[in-house]
Amino acid sequence: MEIVDYLRVARRRLWVLVGVPVLATGAAAAIVLLAPQQFSGTAYVAAPALVGGTAGTQYTGTQAASQFVAAFGAAVTSPRVLADVAADTGVPPERLRDGLAISQVGASSQLEVTYTAGDRATVAPVLTATTTRALAFLFSSQVGIATGEVEAANADVTAATRAIGEWEKANKVSQPDRIYQATLGELTSLRQQQLSMQAVGNGRGVDAATSAITAAQKKLDELGPKLPDYQALLAQRDAATNALSQAREGLQAARAQAQAADPKQVTSIGEAHEVSRLTELVRTALPVGGAGLLLGVLLVGVLELLSRGRAATHPAAASTAAPALPAETVTAARP
Repeated sequence: MEIVDYLRVARRRLWVLVGVPVLATGAAAAIVLLAPQQFSGTAYVAAPALVGGTAGTQYTGTQAASQFVAAFGAAVTSPRVLADVAADTGVPPERLRDGLAISQVGASSQLEVTYTAGDRATVAPVLTATTTRALAFLFSSQVGIATGEVEAANADVTAATRAIGEWEKANKVSQPDRIYQATLGELTSLRQQQLSMQAVGNGRGVDAATSAITAAQKKLDELGPKLPDYQALLAQRDAATNALSQAREGLQAARAQAQAADPKQVTSIGEAHEVSRLTELVRTALPVGGAGLLLGVLLVGVLELLSRGRAATHPAAASTAAPALPAETVTAARP
């Protein structure tokens, strides 16, 4: 089929090509114009200290801004935040999910939280509660987690210290590692003294040094087998102490993040305004009209195929019946 054929078919069924888009656009326009007036407001979240700064250890690198935007958007639509905002404002979570929208300002870490609803009075409270709850979900909760880690590490240190005390009580010795090292140094000194006494022929001094060496060696022999268990307990306490130090650093960083995410400092709420019906009409009617035009083209094609199918199945009688002869020809042909 050539272009001329398509144009002929389209002209013959112009009512379909025009009627379907017009009806679709009219229906969309009626829905928009007859719908209740909507109100919209925007909250701005600007927290540069949370992204790439000294307090923003959670979001660093070249993708820090995008990661923060994605995390904030996920927090806003999370069931926990929606439930908290619903409890604060009385707006159902389903309505909150439908009305909230998050957008990034350029490539920066600044966010725009937009809420659209049919009740102007709910716009500002919802935006305030949403930004507050989302920031708390992302950063204040980290303080609680870090606090729990500090408490757990502190408990480990306490348990390790108690185990060392119980071991010393059971073995009736305190700080055997230090005693062992001191005795070992003393033994080395006594042996040097012994050699010196032998060199000068001081028999009494040699005997005294020998007796002291024997006592020191006995002490070492008693402490030696016990040291591995005691040193293992010391290693556990040292590891717990290091973990406690790291947990305290994490808690300090989490508190700094929570302070940098104070909603009073990083958010601002704009006034609610009426949503332009013209803008909404253009945004809705144009896509619907385009879809209606596409549907009209498809309908024209389907109708044309059906018409040709019927024509092929039931051909015209004039094309199948033989032509009748004139009466004069029949009369002349008789004998």
